[in-house]
Amino acid sequence: MEVLRLILSWIYSAVVAVRHRLYDWGICKSRSFDIPVVCIGNITVGGTGKTPTAEYLLSMLSERYNIAILSRGYGRRTKGYREVMVDDSHLDVGDEPLLLKLKFPDKPIIVCEDRAEGIDRIRKEHPEVNLIVMDDGFQHRKVTPKVNIILIDYTRPINQDSMLPYGRLRDFPSRLRAAHFFIVTKCPSKITRLDMRIWANRLRSVAFQKIYFSSIRSAMIEPIFHFEDREEVNYGSRAILVTGIGNPRPFIREAELRFSVVEKVIFPDHHSFTASDLKRIYELVKKHPRAIVLMTEKDAIRLRRSKLPEQLMRAMYYQPITMEFIDGPDSDLMGNLIAEIEYGKHRPKDGNEGATDETRDEEVRTEEVQSAEMSEEERNF
Repeated sequence: MEVLRLILSWIYSAVVAVRHRLYDWGICKSRSFDIPVVCIGNITVGGTGKTPTAEYLLSMLSERYNIAILSRGYGRRTKGYREVMVDDSHLDVGDEPLLLKLKFPDKPIIVCEDRAEGIDRIRKEHPEVNLIVMDDGFQHRKVTPKVNIILIDYTRPINQDSMLPYGRLRDFPSRLRAAHFFIVTKCPSKITRLDMRIWANRLRSVAFQKIYFSSIRSAMIEPIFHFEDREEVNYGSRAILVTGIGNPRPFIREAELRFSVVEKVIFPDHHSFTASDLKRIYELVKKHPRAIVLMTEKDAIRLRRSKLPEQLMRAMYYQPITMEFIDGPDSDLMGNLIAEIEYGKHRPKDGNEGATDETRDEEVRTEEVQSAEMSEEERNF
């Protein structure tokens, strides 16, 4: 089986390489737009924190811009362009776009597989919008964003990974040259300066790229279904963990610090809960009648319309999270991002195409300085 996955990984890599070449040579066309597009993306499958990042950008930039979110709407049963409404089902629009709409009901949240078509429709139907945040669009090369924000999961270093399906990489590490900003997500709160330098030297390949470090801050848990006479839940209580997200390890690790975990039920990413799944969870609640069922917020979205036994409904909670930045080598993400949106001239590609001689010289100088400053420990990391 492992040999088969390795062979399929070679085939996948060849297909991805050919596709990139078709765009690089201009055979397949990529479009730029007269409205700034900020792309949040990654080069791995699974959860790197795109939804919390989109929430952070919406909350921080909304006073300055009229923002629309454009997403593929992964896992939905519908096709084409669709504007997300608060009363939609996750089956029709996807769980992540619905989660964003419920948090930002006055913002246009759009799903469309063809992002170029989606941008055209947003321009036509929402002329007030002057900034588009494209969620998970880094591999969608039909659109050339003005700014690329690439997320890297701290718990999954890309230099230790392989292409799908042998590993979890969906794109080549060389594509990281197209990033304007990196955010290393899910960092430990006590990440060291040395660790930050190692990450910076590993990721930064052109001079203008900036690197930020963030962690996930867990707020107080919230009930999925509201009951006036619900008992108060204290940390240390028993918990049954249920989740269907790309990378459940940080959620599980945090839950185990706060609760006495008695059962874990792990589903694939974007899993739609079936009647059989819910029956299985209900049996665990009856087995542990004093335990809560703890899920992520994205999991809870998929259950908000479910008809469940009251005992199960009373037991169900979700864990809200927010993105929290850690002081690192680069600072003022919002200030730098706004400057790039409004004044930026960089158009990074796979290589150095499009860079000025001055930029190339600065890149060489930066890399020489970084190399000279690296300790033996860093080189061997």
